[in-house]
Amino acid sequence: MSALQTTGKVEAPSNLYTALLALACGAVAATAGFVAFKCYFVYGTLLKIVENIR
Repeated sequence: MSALQTTGKVEAPSNLYTALLALACGAVAATAGFVAFKCYFVYGTLLKIVENIR
């Protein structure tokens, strides 16, 4: 038998989860900003429904 006993509860530092959440939110915000930027300069507007597709 091992002399090392654990409680079975392994915890990561909460700062790690905060950093991962911040990176994920930053990636989503950057992607949304990039899409808005491209749509504005390609189509001239952010919200426009294409009326005639031919």
